[in-house]
Order: sequence, then C-alpha cells, then structure tokens
Amino acid sequence: MVDERSGRRIAAIIGGALAALVFVASIVALVRAIEPGALSDIVAAAGASPADVAVAAAAFLAAFALRALIWTRVVPSLSFGHSLAGILVATGANHVLPFRLGEPLRVVSVVRRAGVRADDATASTVALRVGDVVALLVIGLVLGPRIVVDALGWWGLPIVALLVAAAAVAMWSVRRAARAGRLRRPDLVVVAGTLFAWLLEGVLVWRIAVWAGADIGYLDAVLVGAVAVAAQLVAIAPGGIGTYEAAAVIALTSLGVPVAEAVALAVAVHLAKTILTISAGLIASFVPSPSLFGRFRVPTERPIRPAPSGPPTLDRPVVLFLPAHNEEPRVADVIARAPERVGGHSVEVVVVDDGSTDQTASVAASAGADIVTHDPNRGLGAAVATGFRVGVARNAAAVAFCDADGEYDPAELEALVMPVLDGDADYVVGSRFAGTIEHMRPHRRFGNQVLTRWVRWMSRNPVTDGQSGYRVLSYDAAAETVLAHDYNYAQVLTLDLTMRGFRYHEVPITYHFRESGRSFVRLGRYLRRCVPAAWRVVNDRVDVPEPAVSV
Repeated sequence: MVDERSGRRIAAIIGGALAALVFVASIVALVRAIEPGALSDIVAAAGASPADVAVAAAAFLAAFALRALIWTRVVPSLSFGHSLAGILVATGANHVLPFRLGEPLRVVSVVRRAGVRADDATASTVALRVGDVVALLVIGLVLGPRIVVDALGWWGLPIVALLVAAAAVAMWSVRRAARAGRLRRPDLVVVAGTLFAWLLEGVLVWRIAVWAGADIGYLDAVLVGAVAVAAQLVAIAPGGIGTYEAAAVIALTSLGVPVAEAVALAVAVHLAKTILTISAGLIASFVPSPSLFGRFRVPTERPIRPAPSGPPTLDRPVVLFLPAHNEEPRVADVIARAPERVGGHSVEVVVVDDGSTDQTASVAASAGADIVTHDPNRGLGAAVATGFRVGVARNAAAVAFCDADGEYDPAELEALVMPVLDGDADYVVGSRFAGTIEHMRPHRRFGNQVLTRWVRWMSRNPVTDGQSGYRVLSYDAAAETVLAHDYNYAQVLTLDLTMRGFRYHEVPITYHFRESGRSFVRLGRYLRRCVPAAWRVVNDRVDVPEPAVSV
C-alpha cells in the first residue's frame, strides 16, 4: 500500500511532469507560430524609443505600487514597503510557477517580514485578488463582451462561480477581522484603485503594440491585457506560458490584428511582463529588511547590556565543565591539569558524561570531578547546555568549558577567565589561530578557517576561531544562553550571545590535535545541521526544550 506521504510525493511528481509537458508544448507551439524576425523587430522599435520604454515600464510598476497602497488601506498595520514587496514577490513567482502558486508567497512575505497575522494576511489577499479578477471581468465585459466570452470559453461560468464563493468567504473573514479592529473593509477607494491599476498595466501592452505596428488603441490594449490575465486563472504551465498567449491572440485577432502579428505581440508582452516582474520580485525578496529569507547576519543594532557592577565575590566558584563521550583514556589527565584556583576563586570541575558506553564517568569521578550524566547520548550541544545549567545552579562567578579529549589545556584557564572576572567581557573564546597550534591536520585547518570567516561575517565580531572548544561565559551569559540544537554549539553559541548583546572577547591559547579517538564532526552532516540552526538563531526562532539530567 502507498502511505500518505508517498501518495503526496507521487501526486507532486505527476503534477510537475504534467506542468512541464504543457510548458514545453506551449513553447514549441509559440516558436512555430512566430514569424522569423518578428520579435527582433519589436525590440528594435522599442530600442529606438527609450523614453517610451521608461514610461511603459514605470506605468507597469506603478500599477503594483497602487495595489500596495490599496493593501495597506485594508491592512492598516502593514507598511507600504512590505506590502509592495509581498505583491512583487508573489507576482514574480507567478511568472515561473504553475497554477498561480506564487500567491501564497504574498502571505508568507508579510507574515514573516512584517508580522501581520496569517489569517489577516490570507483573508485580505484573497479578497483583493478576487477583486482583481472581478475588475478584469468588468473591464473586459465593458470593452469587449464578445471577446471575453470567446476567450473564456465553456469554463468561464464555473470560474465565475468559484470567484463568487471565494469572494464570499474572503469578505466574511475580512468583516470578522474588521470588527476586531485589525482590518478595514474594502471601500470605493479600494474598488477604484483596483480598476485604475489594471488601466496602468494597459500602458505597457499599448506601447508594445505600437512597436509591433498593430493598429489598436489604448483601450483595446487594456482589453487585451485583461483577457490574457483573466485566462491565466486556469494556467497549468509555469508562468501561464501558452494560456496567456492564446487568450491574447484571441483578443487581438478579434480586434482585426493578423494572426502572425498577434502571436508575436502576445509573446512580446508576456516576455516584457515576465522580465519586469521577476526582476522586481528578486529585489523585493531582499528589500526592505528583513528579507523574505530572513536575516543572514546579526543586526547592527543589538541590546546594550549593563556592565557588571564589580568583580564577583570570591565565595563564588569558577565552574569548569568537560563535555565527554567515551573519553576514558584521556579524561583523567585533563581533569588533573585543571588549576585549583583562578583569580582568587575556587575551581570546580564537572564532567558531563553524554551517554558514554565506556568507563568515562567512573574514571572522571576517581580523578576528582563531579559527574552529570545523560542517558542516552544527547549530543555535544546538549552536553554544553547542561554544563551551563550546572554552572548557573552553583552560582558560578564564571562558567568555562573545554573538550575532554586533551586538545585544550585546562592549565590556561585563568587567562580565559580573567576578562570575565574583571568585568571586561561576558563571553571569552580561546583562539587557536591567535595562539599556538602544535598540530592540526591541513584539511581541518582549512575547514576551520572557512567556517571562522563565516561566523565573523554573521556575528559582526572580530572572530579568529569560530570552532574553538575552549570558552568562558559570565554567569548572566550562561543563564540566558539558548542553544539551537543538540548536535553542536560552536556557531550558534556565538550568534546567540551576540544577539543578546553580550560582549565578545578572545584570548590566545595552545592547541594540539587529539592523538587518539575520533572526532564526531563530518562536514556534510555538520553543515546540514549547523547552518539552519545558525539561521534560526539570527532570526530569533530558537525554541529548545530543556532535557532532563541526573546528577
């Protein structure tokens, strides 16, 4: 039997294949129908009138600006910039996707970027888009009722019925939101603006018709544009290729334009609209901020945290925790190298045993460390998060951690802790590349340097070692840190603390690559898990449950 997920996948494959076949067939048919040189003649005529090209493009884009103003009238909380961006992104996507699938991006854009409620964005979008189609039908029926009937064909009545149903549902949702004070009901200004926007789009069709030598007037061009766009309601091929041209040709030939000339004109108009909308949609995906894809860097403006009032009292310990998984041969030596005191504070060593299957926990306990256990293994990120909670629970003056495999020297702890104890930093990273690297394999050195540049760019901090396993946090930083996933902590920890306004600092350290054992890091898995987690942190979308631990 086919499960639900497989069924959806098969349906998507079949639908995509069908759309691709229609797309290819439409392109082939159009290419065969166009007379050689017809498109180049239109382009040459347009090139001879750059001022007219600018006016036509400006009128076309002004139509979208007017629609953006109309949307802000219905959704008062929506800014003009985000309204225009949402409309342009959706329209650009509609020119490359089948079945008008770009429309959901309009909702996604304003929900994600402008904070509009999803139900309000959806209701207002459906209401305004239905209004657009009704406006097209009104324009067509006023300027050329017979042409509209010929272009829509037998499926015109079901489409009208669906529009009426969609309009009823959308207006009911808008009215409900309007009663709650979130939306405004469409008024005469919205109706008039919607009609005028389509009249503006007609300027582009008209100018291309002039360049093509077609003997039609401006209102005829508006009619052609209205019929062609209305026909795309049932477009199967990506971007409505074929459907748009077929409807436009029907309208043009009804107006007396020869078939060959009508085909070239229809293709030229659709091509011009596609270029303009895709170009504008790409820009609108990133402007205004935040982009449709969210932020890729930490914002330049971040919370300003008050500096500590003074050094922490000496009765508060420095907690050094060691995340460990199957480190039985090395963990005792690492514990033995930890100093007893730093900066006048006692040092408490804690080993977070992350589901080890060897004797890591018993060996570490024999070496004098306190043990916190995960059962089963939860991942390095989870072990680090547990260590922070232990440090906070002990009211630590500072919480430090380093790997338990011997690559980092706990004897250097004081150098890393002092900037925190002195109140000069909230978050200190031991930098291998600013210090001494006794041994590191070439491919790991290269990978570390590439990732470090990425973290430096994302965090806007002077990072020289983005993957160091030796770090110190102040009590406040440890208490507020949220790690985005259990797999690792390196990039997300720096980004999280930077987003919260904590001060970053680096200290040179000594590093020697492990002599035994095996690193858990594998490049493919590392990038698949860490890159999305870093994006979530920068976009404030971190929600990590607190795992249970036993002490």
